[in-house]
Amino acid sequence: MKNEVLKVISERRTVKPEEMNGVAIAQEVFQQVIEAANWAPTHGLTEPWRLIIYSGQSLKQFSFWHAELYKRLTPQSQFLEKKYTTILERTRNVSHVVVVYMKRGQNKNIPELEEICATSCAVQNMLLAAQSLGLSSYWGTGGMSYHSAFKKELDIDEEDIVIGQIFFGYSDVLPEAKRNSGIETKVKFIDK
Repeated sequence: MKNEVLKVISERRTVKPEEMNGVAIAQEVFQQVIEAANWAPTHGLTEPWRLIIYSGQSLKQFSFWHAELYKRLTPQSQFLEKKYTTILERTRNVSHVVVVYMKRGQNKNIPELEEICATSCAVQNMLLAAQSLGLSSYWGTGGMSYHSAFKKELDIDEEDIVIGQIFFGYSDVLPEAKRNSGIETKVKFIDK
């Protein structure tokens, strides 16, 4: 029998927002997900992760301004109506969207990469907590996530870095486990 932590890790799956079923996550359950973020490893206790959380009616507002941002900033020759519609409708079946970003601290001796890694660990903690609670999740970086106008809209400082949008909900779909290769193809042991 697998250790419970290893079981949650190996059973975690990405579920697209479109495959979620629209059932709302109770606040006390979702609170556990975001509390898990706060226990990510952090050099110098900088705790650089920041979360902007959308739920309820604010999901429609988030999708609308995000889609309109894409429309406004994409050259007409590159604009895709399908992408616009995807951004606009992406939150239709989700319970919460969390925009996660790395807030650059005052201690410049800590490399930016370490702050990005700590924030990514906070995301992984949320994904694993969601899995353990029977929730579905999707870590997305699409749309305008990395555009400076996206940060400006959310009042995120220019030196801070958006790590992604995390979609949470329930789903009746359980995707199959997939990996291109086993761990043995990605490891080199040195024991001498």
